[in-house]
Amino acid sequence: MSVENSPPIGAKPIDQTQNVANKKWVHQQMQAIVAAGRAGVQEILANTYHADAHWRGAHPLNEMSGIAAMAQQAWQPLFEAMPDIERRDEIVVGGRFTDRHSETRDMVAMVGHYIGTFKNDWLDIPATGQPMFLRYGEVHELRDGKIERSSCIWDILDFIRQAGFWPLAPSWGTEGLWLGPFTGDGLVFDTQDMDEGLASIAQTLAMHQTLGEYNDHELAGREGLLNMPQKEHWHDKMMWYGPSGIGTTRGLAGFVDFHQLPFRLAWPGRKGGANLFKDENPRFGHYIQIGDGAYSVTGGWPSVVAYHSGGGLFGTGPTNRQVEMRVMDFYLHHEGKIRENWVPIDILHLLLQMDIDVMQRMRDQFGRNRLGLRA
Repeated sequence: MSVENSPPIGAKPIDQTQNVANKKWVHQQMQAIVAAGRAGVQEILANTYHADAHWRGAHPLNEMSGIAAMAQQAWQPLFEAMPDIERRDEIVVGGRFTDRHSETRDMVAMVGHYIGTFKNDWLDIPATGQPMFLRYGEVHELRDGKIERSSCIWDILDFIRQAGFWPLAPSWGTEGLWLGPFTGDGLVFDTQDMDEGLASIAQTLAMHQTLGEYNDHELAGREGLLNMPQKEHWHDKMMWYGPSGIGTTRGLAGFVDFHQLPFRLAWPGRKGGANLFKDENPRFGHYIQIGDGAYSVTGGWPSVVAYHSGGGLFGTGPTNRQVEMRVMDFYLHHEGKIRENWVPIDILHLLLQMDIDVMQRMRDQFGRNRLGLRA
């Protein structure tokens, strides 16, 4: 992997001592939030966040501002649902990013699972009394030693799946827990080579460029996706860890067959990441592009905008609506290629824009079950 002469647009060099300190502090604070439980969480949040901090979560949590809102709407209901909750980080990386508004932030990005016994209902999902795993991708943006904004894609659809309800057509990929990095080094708490980190994010953005330049309307199908320039960036043993509703795939052929081709048929010509230009809605595009040693991260709120003009995915026909997709991508670069890709996507938010209200379907189903009835 060659190092570019200059950093990619957005990603910036960061002093490694500061980067390590940021990562260790955010990791410590997130563990402290979970350890504090329902009674103590607001105090820990006050030590972690600015008073007017913004918290963005997956649907139906969505967006909120201020410590009290975070405590009451995001954390306390989760702690009530799983009183013995723990947090297991698989990836902790960091970096510095300057956005399109020329605002620079230090960032810490994380992947893992919240784990606990599901003893009380959460978001109207009936408790099972069994161990449950809530997968997360999180990006925390720092200013003056505290978190100014958190973007948290918790895989609530996967939590619903574990509770025993599946509201969609079968996933094309494999459902289940995500594995951590096969290198076993996802908690990046030591200093990294800055040039390696910049090369990692450069490779990611180069791969993204091949996706943006590909013409879905030529209808080249499976062979077109297998043979287009993305193949130069993916490792032969690549793993693609998708959200619930899409699932996990392995190898380029698995990625194309079980995710990419069905996705691009449903949303041909979609725009994503760096391909969302400044003359469009200012909310669009990446809010994070960082490289940290062998890892890189991108994400947008939304980072993909597309017209749903094709059918099949999620078992639905085309709606001909424009949809926005809240997406994060975490990459592990190995042997000069992208070896693993963890992809939190807010699927419930995406489906809601297609008139598929998973939360309402779930309430209807579980409500009927409690009455002893069937549809």
